[in-house]
Amino acid sequence: MTIEQSDQDRVESRAHLLPEEAAVGSDDPQAQAAAILAESDMRTADQNAAPDTVLERRTSDQTVVAVEPPD
Repeated sequence: MTIEQSDQDRVESRAHLLPEEAAVGSDDPQAQAAAILAESDMRTADQNAAPDTVLERRTSDQTVVAVEPPD
């Protein structure tokens, strides 16, 4: 299977609209799928590519302020 065929298989698979997408419709599900997959590939290759994305790596005890129960 060539890379081109693999990409086409991915587009075909993604072109089936999700329920949310079907509710609003799509003029061209194939083009929509290709655009979604291209953006996904770009974000996978460069995790800083998404605009306004900030990835924070914290543990849960760093994100929650412990509140003492009343006595």
